[in-house]
Amino acid sequence: MLILSMKEGHDGGIVAIEDGKLLFALESEKDNYPRYDRITGELMARAAGMLDKQPDVVALGGWVKGEFSVEPPSRTGYFGVGEGAISDEAGKFFGKDVRYFSSTHERSHIYTSLGMAPAAPGQAYYSLVWEGNIGDFYRIDERGEATHLQHVLTDPGAKYAYLFALADPVFPLGKGKFRFNDAGKQMALTGFAEPGPLTPEEQKTIDFILDRDGIILGLSKEEMSWSHLYNAGVWSQEYRNAAAKHSQAIFDRFYDYAEKNLTEGLPLLISGGCGLNCDWNRLWRESGLFSSVFVPPCPNDSGSALGTAIDAQWFYTGQATIEWDVYAGENFVEDVVPDPAKYETRPLVASEVAKYLKDGNIIGWARGRYEMGPRALGNRSILAAPFTVDTTVRLNKIKRREDYRPIAPIALESDAPQWFVGSVEDPYMLYFNHVTSDELKAITHVDGTARTQTVTRERNAGITDLLEAFREQTGFSVLCNTSLNNNGRGFLNRTSDLIEYGETYGLDGYVINDTFVTPRAS
Repeated sequence: MLILSMKEGHDGGIVAIEDGKLLFALESEKDNYPRYDRITGELMARAAGMLDKQPDVVALGGWVKGEFSVEPPSRTGYFGVGEGAISDEAGKFFGKDVRYFSSTHERSHIYTSLGMAPAAPGQAYYSLVWEGNIGDFYRIDERGEATHLQHVLTDPGAKYAYLFALADPVFPLGKGKFRFNDAGKQMALTGFAEPGPLTPEEQKTIDFILDRDGIILGLSKEEMSWSHLYNAGVWSQEYRNAAAKHSQAIFDRFYDYAEKNLTEGLPLLISGGCGLNCDWNRLWRESGLFSSVFVPPCPNDSGSALGTAIDAQWFYTGQATIEWDVYAGENFVEDVVPDPAKYETRPLVASEVAKYLKDGNIIGWARGRYEMGPRALGNRSILAAPFTVDTTVRLNKIKRREDYRPIAPIALESDAPQWFVGSVEDPYMLYFNHVTSDELKAITHVDGTARTQTVTRERNAGITDLLEAFREQTGFSVLCNTSLNNNGRGFLNRTSDLIEYGETYGLDGYVINDTFVTPRAS
C-alpha cells in the first residue's frame, strides 16, 4: 500500500509511506523557502517526481479554513480523537480510484510519535500532545487505539511564548498576533535566570496567562499593561527570571496530573511543538513516572503530514509502526559548479576538513538528504571548532540572530559521557545536558548546559568520520553544529544558494556531498 499524505496550513509538508516504510518527508520551508511555509505547487511537483506510481491512499490532514484553529474545519478539522475524528471515502486521483483518508490535526501528533517510536508490538503507551492549542494526555492501547484521558491546559505553546511577547516592546498590539519563533528565543533566555522564590508580581502575571482561554485571539498585550513585565524588555533580568518560573509553572500543571493519574508506568510518547522544549523533555525523562520517554525528531507540525500517513496506515492495516530514517528529505542539488577562479575543489577527506576546522574556519556542510524537522542533524549544518566564545559570536553573526542564542554541539555518542552529563544519548537534539569541560566554551550556554546531538556510524557515517578525525587532532570528538539556513528560511538545499550565503555572511568553506570547497588564496 502506497500512502501519500499532505499537511495544510503552516509547516506544510508532503510524505509518502509504502508498505510500512517512509519513502520521503518533504517540508515546504526547506530549500530556502520561508519558515513555516504552506504547501506550494513547487513542493507538490517535487513530491510527485519522487514517486514512480500513483498512490493507493491520499491522506489529507484535518485542518481549518483559515489562520486560526477556531475557523471552520477542513476535512476532519483540528480537534478530536474519537468518533468523527477519522474519515474514509472513495475518490479519484489523476483518474485512478483511491481511498481519501483524513484524521484530525490532534490525531496527527499522537500517531507521529506512535509510528516513529521503537517497534514494540502489543505495547500500550501514554501520549502527551502539547502544542500551540492542545495540551492533553491520552492512552494508546495494545492495538494502537488512542483514547483521550484529560485536557490539562489550553494553548500551552502559545501561553509559553506569550511572556516573551509581553516583555518585548516591539511586539504589535492587538488580538490575533503571534510569532512562531518567540518560544525558541525564550527557551534560550531562561538559561539567564537567577535563582529565587516566585514573587507576588510574577505569580499574578503567570496565573493570568495560564488561566486565560483563547490567549491569541482573545488577548491584546496592552490589556496586561498592569504587569511589571509589560514592555520590560527581553534583555531585562526581571523578564528572564520570570521566564524560567513561567516555564516551570506550565510543566508543573502537566506533571501534577501525570503524577496523580498516569500510574501504570507505561512509556510516554511526546508530540506537539512543546516537544522541542529540551528542558521539559529532560524533566519528563528524569521524572521516574514512565518506563521510557520518546520524542520524535519532528514533534511539531513539521511531522503532522507523517502523523496523518501513519494514522492512515494504522486505519487500513492495523499497524502503526513504520521504518524510517531522519534523513528523509530531498538530496542536495548541485545546480552550479563553484567558480574555479575563486574556489579550489577536491575530494572530501575527513582529516583535511577536521584540520581546517581546528584552525578556526567555519564551513557549511551539505550532504545527502536533508533532515526531518527543524533541527540540523549533520546533513544541513554549519560546523566549527567548539573552543572559543569568539566562535559563538561569529556563528550568531553569520546566522544574523541574537547574541544570547546558544550554539549546539554535535558529538560522537560513544564519547559523549566525557563531555556531557544528563540525557546524553540524544540523536535528535531534544534534551539539555550539562557540559563537563571548560574548554568547550563555544557550545556552553550561560547556565552551563548544551543541547547536544549524538551520532553513531550507523546513523551518520560522514559526520562520524569527521568527528573521529577531529578527535585525533584535538582530543575532542565535539563540534559546533547550527542549521544551514538564511534567517527566517528553511535549510539551504542547492549549491547556488549555499555559495551566495557563504559569500554574503562569511563562511570559510563548504562540504558539498563528496567534495571539499575552499576559497583560493588571493
